[in-house]
Amino acid sequence: MLDLDTLNFDKGSGTVTVVAQDAETGAVLMVAAADREALERTLATGEMHYRSRTRGLWHKGGTSGNVQRVISLDPDCDGDALLARVVPAGPACHTGTTSCFGERALAADAIALLDTTIAARAALPAALNAAPSYTRRLLGDRNLRLKKLGEEAAELVTACADGDIARAREETADLLYHALVALHALGGSLAEVRTVLAARVGQRPR
Repeated sequence: MLDLDTLNFDKGSGTVTVVAQDAETGAVLMVAAADREALERTLATGEMHYRSRTRGLWHKGGTSGNVQRVISLDPDCDGDALLARVVPAGPACHTGTTSCFGERALAADAIALLDTTIAARAALPAALNAAPSYTRRLLGDRNLRLKKLGEEAAELVTACADGDIARAREETADLLYHALVALHALGGSLAEVRTVLAARVGQRPR
């Protein structure tokens, strides 16, 4: 996953800067330091370890349970910083917030937040939905969600044909929502769509 010998620990007096990013939403969760020992533990366990001036070697979530499972570790061009893409088991910040950078960091990817909300609705037991939300209604009714998906696509086409940019924005948002609901109904997620898109980067247009 990562060759520690390619990192420049000397520049940071024995540590490198680590930016932890939610692998699914893209939100920046926190920034911390890590030395060689911390990164060796990270590679050995698959969970993030850091080096703190006050805590020393620090297993993130080792006490609270809010561990960060590592998806990838990528050094920057100078080798003195790492981008750690992780799956967090809970809040990253000691204050109990998801990100140390507040809600604005989470709002950076509104589509990912929408996807997370739809996933949460899909995970709710049917017994808890005496008055199901619109999302739950769509998830539970194949004909309804396919009908709405077709309607939203047609409305976007019409807005584009009319040259109505304001309406096109609104219809695009509606179509994205209904497309994500339809995807989740099949067991898919935005993360899987991101993987498909990432694989297409650099491919020649067909």
